[in-house]
Amino acid sequence: MALLDLRPNCECCNKDLPPDTHDAMICTYECTFCRDCTETVLHGICPNCSGNLTQRPVRPLTGPVGGLAKHPASTKRVLKKEGCSSS
Repeated sequence: MALLDLRPNCECCNKDLPPDTHDAMICTYECTFCRDCTETVLHGICPNCSGNLTQRPVRPLTGPVGGLAKHPASTKRVLKKEGCSSS
């Protein structure tokens, strides 16, 4: 079973994006951005791959396949050095 990393922050502004937030947006490569950066700076387009950004699913704490208890979110932070304004 392939799982999303559920990266912990926005690559543009470094805002924390916990696994239960509805404000995390991702592309097909799992580049991760907050809703504010997606709407106001990126206009729905990933600056890394030019794909569209869509709301990241929420992984529940538990469930039939284990949820976050069995498959925790990533703790590795990814941040664009130049930010998103220059993308």
